[in-house]
Amino acid sequence: MPTSPDMTTASESGLLETLQHSVAVFARRAEQTRLGGVGQVRNSMDRAAYLLLNRLDSEGPMGVKALAASMGIDSSTVTRQVAPLVDTGLVKRTSHPEDGRAVVLRLSPRGEARLAEVRASRRALMAELTADWTAEDREAFTELLGRFNGALLRRQAGQHGAAPREARTADEAAPEGA
Repeated sequence: MPTSPDMTTASESGLLETLQHSVAVFARRAEQTRLGGVGQVRNSMDRAAYLLLNRLDSEGPMGVKALAASMGIDSSTVTRQVAPLVDTGLVKRTSHPEDGRAVVLRLSPRGEARLAEVRASRRALMAELTADWTAEDREAFTELLGRFNGALLRRQAGQHGAAPREARTADEAAPEGA
């Protein structure tokens, strides 16, 4: 019986080969479409922007450092990714009420509307792609994909020190109302 990933049976090796290939194809197709939804041009959104807006929507206003920590990414990455969201009016940057030197980020009304539009489009896309699936198949796929994402997060957290909050709270699970 195999005791490590390197000691798999021929059958397991073939299955893992198929899995890694399927994940690679999925990642490419998801990136190509950016899961933009049914009305792609109108409802497409960059992955980083979508995840940042979701975080601000679910947790409310927060500083750059808190946002970075909660997502398990570097503060400079958040700063770079938030800049176009501020420029386009999706995110508001304000001073912290108690420490005027600190910056607080929050969704603007425009950001809330845009996020709702993209979520609706993505839900429509998911419905379209799984139209011939049973409810049980959708639930099983959602469960397994969530487990897979959790395993990736735990692996990343193990390589980079403390686990980001999303590894503990399933951040990238479906947002409320989705």
